Amino acid sequence: MKRRGLFMVLLSLIFGMGAAWAAKSWVEQRTREASAKGEGTGVVVAAMEIPYGTTIEARHVRVISVPKGTPLGNHFVQVSEIEGLVAMQKTLTDEVLLKERFTKRGAGSTLAALIKPEMRAITVRVDDVVGVAGFLLPGNHVDVVAARKKDDRATTETILQDINVLAVDQTSSQDKNEPVVVRAVTLEMTPKQTEILVRAREEGRIQLTLRNPTDEAQPEPETVAEAAPPPVPAPAPKKVRTEVPRPVAPSVTIIRGTNIDSAAKT
Repeated sequence: MKRRGLFMVLLSLIFGMGAAWAAKSWVEQRTREASAKGEGTGVVVAAMEIPYGTTIEARHVRVISVPKGTPLGNHFVQVSEIEGLVAMQKTLTDEVLLKERFTKRGAGSTLAALIKPEMRAITVRVDDVVGVAGFLLPGNHVDVVAARKKDDRATTETILQDINVLAVDQTSSQDKNEPVVVRAVTLEMTPKQTEILVRAREEGRIQLTLRNPTDEAQPEPETVAEAAPPPVPAPAPKKVRTEVPRPVAPSVTIIRGTNIDSAAKT
């Protein structure tokens, strides 16, 4: 029984490998036929691994031919279309290059070209605690928590959520995975968000919290304050003492000539 089971497993592997080889041969043959008939379309792919923030040159890419109608997305057709653009994400070898992953490089640094339209880059000073013990790297997303004191009571509030980290110190590469303690973090946010961040930094301290890459939830910000002291009990109402009138004893008036005397009646 064991030999028969082993034979069936080997037979299954052979058939699987044969099916994969046949499928690959069919795709390659279709591609060659389409190219020979002039029915193919040019697609620009990566000739090597392209790191994040790289300015594309002709040596980085090559053109392949695929059958018309192949769903590839918003891709480049010619090398001249992508030369001079900046990679906004890391690209692997032979990966189809999509226009959404590249941006134009104008005057200034490469980092400036990586900032999305209508967004701004702002740098905040951090330490090993604020910078999440060095595990904060370019490409991560963070929330910003502000802490301030008011009337001798500390309050904390999540003022910004899902903020993209453009760079740590002077590094914008996303290839690193090892934690690095840095002194500054550059964040990408809207002009209104930059005002909120600067105001919070002037009023107190800020803390960055690292988000899970798959976490898209944005709960409503909550304000957390220290527990208020217990209320002082109101003073007990004073008891009002009511005087009860004493009964007046009956009296008898005695008149003797010009003298008038009063005596209690017994």
